[in-house]
Amino acid sequence: MFIGHFAPAFVAAAVSPERPRLGAMFVAAQLIDWGFFTLALFGIEAMRIDPKASVMVPFDLYSMPYTHSLLGASVWAAAFFLVIAIYRRSLRLGVLAGLVVVSHWVLDFVVHVPDLTLDGTPPKLGLGLWNMPWVAIPLELGLTFGALAFYLSRTRGPAGPPLVLAGVLLVLQLVNWFAPHPAEAGPFVYIQALIAYALLTGLAAWVGENRWFRRRGGLASSAR
Repeated sequence: MFIGHFAPAFVAAAVSPERPRLGAMFVAAQLIDWGFFTLALFGIEAMRIDPKASVMVPFDLYSMPYTHSLLGASVWAAAFFLVIAIYRRSLRLGVLAGLVVVSHWVLDFVVHVPDLTLDGTPPKLGLGLWNMPWVAIPLELGLTFGALAFYLSRTRGPAGPPLVLAGVLLVLQLVNWFAPHPAEAGPFVYIQALIAYALLTGLAAWVGENRWFRRRGGLASSAR
């Protein structure tokens, strides 16, 4: 799953106790993959290209105990919870951010072929919807844009920024699904992924800075 991971970020930003912090929630949504591709650059975790890995994604994610185990994801979530709770002085915002981090593992469990673990050791887990494109594709698009619609229904602001974000999300997802895949894994693949996450996070921060919560009577609040 790629852009589907941002669905919990939209929901969390829509129900957060202060002005929507969509950029921070986008970081939370992909923090596990930020970690994976960074660790892969240093050979700590690893993947390889295997066209037989699944119907949709030719990535054999054979070593990722620190990011894509449930235990590892929980540690990342706890760390991000502390950062947000302390920096924003908001326990609730920290909890929301931590839950978004953990949601990454849950959503991956739905689509990944068995390559996830509970604690970095077998058994390997995954429901394997990547082998059923007719299910995985509408699920990912439905989750993402349904959550975006919910976020927009709870906030108000100019239409341009969220439209740009939605368009970039869709384009990057189509590239992820249908563009030719690399022949082998390596730094170019890892850095490319990190750049994509950085671009989307920047756009999300831009959107969040231009949205305010709706209040009864059609008024909006920019409480910080």
